[in-house]
Amino acid sequence: QVQLVESGGGLVQAGGSLRLSCAASGRTFSSYAMGWFRQAPGKEREFVANIIWNSGTTTRYAEPAKGRFTISRDNAKNTVSLQMNSLKPEDTAVYYCAATRSWTTIASEYGYWGQGTQVTVSS
Repeated sequence: QVQLVESGGGLVQAGGSLRLSCAASGRTFSSYAMGWFRQAPGKEREFVANIIWNSGTTTRYAEPAKGRFTISRDNAKNTVSLQMNSLKPEDTAVYYCAATRSWTTIASEYGYWGQGTQVTVSS
C-alpha cells in the first residue's frame, strides 16, 4: 500500500517556475516507478513524466514537458518531484503523482494516486 500526497501547486505567470513534490508513505517506495500526470478542465488525464524504480536513472517525458520539466526522486525521503520551468498557460491543470510496478505511461496501469495539486499559469 502506498499513499501519496502532492504539494507545491499554485498560481504563476507565464515563463515562471514551480516545483511540485509528492510525499509517499510505505517502506517500499523505491520499488515503484513514479509518474506525474495532469488533467485540465474538460480534458482527459494525460501523462507528463515518469521515473523508474530504485536508481531513478531512467526517465521519460511527454512532448510538451521535454526540455522544460524535470522529474527526480529521493528514495531516502520517499519523495518524487517535478521541476517545471518556462511554464505556459496550457500547462494549467491539476497535477497528480502516481505509483506503479510497471514501466508505463498509461494512467490505468498506475495503482496508487495522490489527490492532486492545482497549477494555474496566467498569461
